[in-house]
Amino acid sequence: MAKIKNILLGLVNQNPAIRRPVKYTVRFLWRLRYFLVRAVSRTDDHLCVFEAYQGRQYTCSPRAVYEEMLKKEAKEGYRFIWVFREPQSYRQLENNPGTTLVKLGSAAYYRAFARAKYWVVNSRTRHCLVPGKDQCFLQTWHGTPLKRLGCDIDVEGNNVVSLKEMKADYVKEGKRVSYFLSPSSFYSDKIASAFGLSEEEKRKKLIELGYPRNDGLFGDLEEKKNMACKKLGLPRGKKVILYAPTFRDNQHTRNGCGFTLGFDLDYFVKEFGKEYVMLFRTHYFVTEQIDLTPFAGTVFDVTDWDDINELYLASDVLLTDYSSVFFDFANLKRPILFFMYDMEEYRNHIRNFYLDLEELPGPVIRTKEELYDALCSLDGKASYDEKYRRFHETYNYLDGPHTSRKVVNWMLQQRTKG
Repeated sequence: MAKIKNILLGLVNQNPAIRRPVKYTVRFLWRLRYFLVRAVSRTDDHLCVFEAYQGRQYTCSPRAVYEEMLKKEAKEGYRFIWVFREPQSYRQLENNPGTTLVKLGSAAYYRAFARAKYWVVNSRTRHCLVPGKDQCFLQTWHGTPLKRLGCDIDVEGNNVVSLKEMKADYVKEGKRVSYFLSPSSFYSDKIASAFGLSEEEKRKKLIELGYPRNDGLFGDLEEKKNMACKKLGLPRGKKVILYAPTFRDNQHTRNGCGFTLGFDLDYFVKEFGKEYVMLFRTHYFVTEQIDLTPFAGTVFDVTDWDDINELYLASDVLLTDYSSVFFDFANLKRPILFFMYDMEEYRNHIRNFYLDLEELPGPVIRTKEELYDALCSLDGKASYDEKYRRFHETYNYLDGPHTSRKVVNWMLQQRTKG
């Protein structure tokens, strides 16, 4: 059934003539359904709903906020609802105090948002979910952006949705959100622009407190690294590379989104397998996964690993491209390599960037040969140089080990959207 649904969705996405009427019909039905549920619901001041990556994982800042609330607020009568596409994969969470799970798009899903006082979400969610004046929709998003978002994209690089449609969607999202959680003044400016916020909305909605999801990147890092490596089942005595690229808007297919690797895994394993292992994590939009079976024992597929902090902690070096992961990883002050084999195309025809690439806390690599050379010359001690330090102090200055508690305390003080 799910396979048939994905095929039909792919056909709709690839056909502009039917995509728009189908999209607006579905959204109308969602909106009607939620309106009817909300009309007969009363807001519960002690109920919180959490959603990460549109129900795909138990992770990111919603997870950090939830786990912080389990320490104190659960004892004070607060209850928690988690949204998942596959709730059966996360039933263990129901062992936590006051916690229930709902399936994305189910009747219970709409009732959860209709009743919950607090919504903690890290990505765009269904447009029908408009909070009441007595509800608090906290949008944590999922990273400080390098690549442009929403209203700031100025090229038709997406082969599924038009630029005009995308911008309209982001503006609507910005109107619905009560507050945007921000880790820096840079982030505040960019997220406000991406979601088309007015100056008044920017003043009211942007809350600069730091990123809860990064709390785990502080403390005894050596002990945490050892624990993470053990949990991941990594061989001892080898350095760990986390490869975490983002998706390409122009590689959407009928069944999801494709991905081009840009370097040779056979060569990597042959030349670097004795010294390194690789944690391979693709973006959650990417559905056409690369077969890593031939590289078992050296390349580990961690795409579905919920807690990305454990991947950061286990890794000696981050290899990425245009993903926001490097902002968080920079808290560890470990080496970062930027493999941008399609930089011109990405900059000119897909997204473009918010930052001058000269600011990045690591070398920009354009070819697979340069990548291999960079791996050969890695020096962790030399990587945290003056440029890296300036970057860290500019973009991560609000992160720390207790951000989740600050955010929870602030959130529970909110009584209205404005």
